[in-house]
Amino acid sequence: MNDPLTVAALLAAIQSDDENVRTQAWLRAGELGPAPLKQLAQVMAGGKLEVSRAAQRAMWRIVHVVGAPGATGRDETCAALRELLHDDQPVAVRREVAWMISELSQGEQDVEPIAALLKQENLREDARMVLERLPSENAVAALKTAFESAPDDFKHALAQSLRRRGVQVAGYPSQKLKPTKATRVKPVVG
Repeated sequence: MNDPLTVAALLAAIQSDDENVRTQAWLRAGELGPAPLKQLAQVMAGGKLEVSRAAQRAMWRIVHVVGAPGATGRDETCAALRELLHDDQPVAVRREVAWMISELSQGEQDVEPIAALLKQENLREDARMVLERLPSENAVAALKTAFESAPDDFKHALAQSLRRRGVQVAGYPSQKLKPTKATRVKPVVG
């Protein structure tokens, strides 16, 4: 696969039965920028395990190349990734894409689509952690909003993210400070 790389050639190589061909393909995926992300997500969602992994690795390779110091294309890549957060994508794809966005995002435009994932029980923990990482005050606001309406089993996690972003949260102490064995020491509140 030393020929000029095209999206079609990448997809064919990613789906090859030969593990060496798949590896060379995902290693070169960054050359194409965000163009193959949607098709790679489709391959990741279906197919054999190793083919799915190769597609996932290719997507991450694109993210790493675009996110390198001095590289261009962050905004275009984040826009392509945001398109993969919709409910028509499997949970595994949306989870990976959320984390990919957390590696590239410069802030505001990514907050709302990630915050929407907080309402989905199988993605809320990932969304919370991604919002914690986004360099945006709107991400903090989204965490605060989610905290207000979150079920009790998720409030401690949201409180932890808010504390990490410098927000004081009363009534939901860190679970790390909660005793795991019977003790006469009272839990620290605050």
